[in-house]
Amino acid sequence: MKKMDFKLMVTAIGLSSMVACSNQSANTASKTQDATTENNQVDIKNNKAMTYSKKYTNADFYKDGKFQQDVAMEAMKDMFAFYGVPFTELMAKDMWVTDFGLGDFENVGMGGIFWVNDPEYGYFAHAIYLLPGQMIPEHAHVKTKFPAKHESWMVEKGWVYNFSEVGDETPNAPAIPATHGPIKSKNFVVQKVGDVLRLKELGTFHFMMAGPEGAIVDEWACYHDNDGLRFTNTKAAL
Repeated sequence: MKKMDFKLMVTAIGLSSMVACSNQSANTASKTQDATTENNQVDIKNNKAMTYSKKYTNADFYKDGKFQQDVAMEAMKDMFAFYGVPFTELMAKDMWVTDFGLGDFENVGMGGIFWVNDPEYGYFAHAIYLLPGQMIPEHAHVKTKFPAKHESWMVEKGWVYNFSEVGDETPNAPAIPATHGPIKSKNFVVQKVGDVLRLKELGTFHFMMAGPEGAIVDEWACYHDNDGLRFTNTKAAL
């Protein structure tokens, strides 16, 4: 073989090897990208399928029969973290939790913060925080030296059963906790994220109960006067 031909052959073999390696690298990169995309799609599907669920019970919320507010706050913060709601300095200072004195925070209770409650200008902004399955005791707002409170609600996260005593009884209602007792509000709708509802009639009884994912609800109203608050269960107190 001539010297020149030998050099050409070596060069050709080298080029072929480079092309083969390049193709192999491209195929490997393509497969890796496909796998990453597939994994991302699985993650997206999983994230869509993920829902918040109950993590605390009354065994956590009570010690020697005393309501542990710090544990209740941690339960709320756990829900905030799931829903991507920042726990701000203002919330740390002004947010509250209550079992309404009924000793069953797992089922009857709430967290909340009054962003604004202005008697001079007569307006109110409130965030309602409900753990999975938790209900606010049935109540009404009556006139005092202030007008009877009128209110509207919008669900931000999760969903709620929104109950009212106005309207026909709705079938297939969720069970009311025994610690709460009988209710007057037998009409309800399932209120989902973005839905806005308003109190049907001034002075009428109503309440909310969170679905199994818990709920975060915005409320807007005229001034909230605690003296005008009336609970169906007379043992309940805010």
